[in-house]
Amino acid sequence: MADTSLFTIFMDGVFIKNFLLIQFLGLCSFVGVTKDVKSASGMSGAVVFVMTMSATVSYLLYTYLLVPLKLEFLSLISFIVVIAALVQLVEFVVRKNIPALYRSLGIYLPLISTNCAVLGAVLLNVRSDYGFAQSVMFGFAAGLGYTIVMLMMSAIRERSTLVSIPSAIRGLPQAFLLALMLSMAFVNYFWVIPI
Repeated sequence: MADTSLFTIFMDGVFIKNFLLIQFLGLCSFVGVTKDVKSASGMSGAVVFVMTMSATVSYLLYTYLLVPLKLEFLSLISFIVVIAALVQLVEFVVRKNIPALYRSLGIYLPLISTNCAVLGAVLLNVRSDYGFAQSVMFGFAAGLGYTIVMLMMSAIRERSTLVSIPSAIRGLPQAFLLALMLSMAFVNYFWVIPI
């Protein structure tokens, strides 16, 4: 996989292997934060930063420390520690500089550290045997794909408050129905099935 082009990795991360709509990872923040565009964009920015930086740091840690010392069995725990440290950094910066966003994100900001999409990006980098530039590109692309879906979903959910929706599907059922429709659109548009 080391010869995979950066453009292919970018398209994989954003569309083909989209963590929210194709792999269904990280749905907690997807459902909880997409009620308005401002919160969704703040969460997305944090996730892009954490995914890109965790892909970078985890690659360096895995390649230059764990593999030479034959400690690959510690990769999962070390990746979790890296992600948790980056999330703490983001939480500190957001709380200090943008307190309104910090309050609107609530519990979902620290939950980035347990977001399986972030860990999934790092683990896919290792499993795919990506080089440094490829790992960083996939981390960034996966975060960008997350952002696109979060903003689409939040825009649709904000707009849906203006229409009459039966009470039986308001809230969580509505969010999952919208996610289903977005997922079908992604699968049908971006996957080419040979005949």
